[in-house]
Amino acid sequence: MDSAELKAAQAPLKARYREDPQAALVTLRAEGALGTENVSCSVATGRALVEAGLHPATGGSGLLACSGDMLLEALVACAGVTLLAVATSLGLEVRGTVRAEGDLDFRGTLGVAKDEDVPVGFTAIRLRFELEHDEDDDAVAKLLELTERYCVVFQTLTGGVPVEIT
Repeated sequence: MDSAELKAAQAPLKARYREDPQAALVTLRAEGALGTENVSCSVATGRALVEAGLHPATGGSGLLACSGDMLLEALVACAGVTLLAVATSLGLEVRGTVRAEGDLDFRGTLGVAKDEDVPVGFTAIRLRFELEHDEDDDAVAKLLELTERYCVVFQTLTGGVPVEIT
């Protein structure tokens, strides 16, 4: 897809959302089935069924997907797609890779350390783009700035969002 094709695909959507802001509000859904034999949860991704289980650091076998890995994979996927959409829109040619890594202290998850010094969850996440391009530094800086601004998963992680549990 080139810049013209992307703009043609997005133009009617942007016009509709400007005219009717309610049309832009979409609720995404995910559903999982709790495993009956393993400590697992099967999640339908729309393309495949992913069975998630415990990370080996919490007693898992390592044969099932780890939800922490899936979170980082979602970040990589969203950041990569966003970067390419922005690059396409700006007419930039980029190739390369996107990587995310995150730090966890499993003592918090396992309840070994309940104090505030050992939180449950990631304590840091690093997102890295290793890009091959012939663009100038200003163009790449703008590309990264817009990618950060428009990446849904990045913005959700950095901005936080209320999560209700019932």
